[in-house]
Amino acid sequence: MKSFAHFLLILILAYVAGMVLPWWSITLVAFLVTLLMPLSPGKAFFSAFMSIFLLWLILAFYMDVRNDHILANRMSEMILKVKSAPLIGVVSALLGGLLAGLASLTAAYLRAPKRAV
Repeated sequence: MKSFAHFLLILILAYVAGMVLPWWSITLVAFLVTLLMPLSPGKAFFSAFMSIFLLWLILAFYMDVRNDHILANRMSEMILKVKSAPLIGVVSALLGGLLAGLASLTAAYLRAPKRAV
């Protein structure tokens, strides 16, 4: 239950932060939420990864449908050398998820109890 609250809080705060801050604000959100709601490193990474992956995938699909796949097709041809609008959305969502997951993992390791060597 705690990881679902973590997931939902990152999802909502990242969406709100994305309206007024740059794209990389997702890392700050994932880091701060994990600092405030401690989880094990694996759960923290997975929760942050999935929340941003789903958020960016939904937002990319919504923007793609609004402009009739014109921009996504051109970007996928230029970057991936394949004309596939959904693929560029998945790739961008994957990158965003990895960034948020790593930021959350960093915070989880900062909160982890220190062990004597």
